[in-house]
Amino acid sequence: MCNAMIIDSKDNVAVAIEPISQGDTVTYLCDGVEHTLTARNDIPIYHKLAIRDIGCEEPVVKYGEHIGFATCDITTGEHVHVHNVEGRRENPEEKE
Repeated sequence: MCNAMIIDSKDNVAVAIEPISQGDTVTYLCDGVEHTLTARNDIPIYHKLAIRDIGCEEPVVKYGEHIGFATCDITTGEHVHVHNVEGRRENPEEKE
């Protein structure tokens, strides 16, 4: 049973659809394929977690859109929130 979700295959974060505890298996679907990973932290419901490693200064992508930039390296399964993401304006012409 899925306990997280993503909307777009470009996403590098999933959203917890129930509270997830550190060490729990996180399961989500991407393009109809089930993926699993291990939560590195407790993830509150509706918060984000990394579905792959995200490097410092790399865009955080949710729903196919950049929502901020990593302020440090973020490891797969780690909680992604205000403590490791910074919002800033982007130049639309520079977007991938």
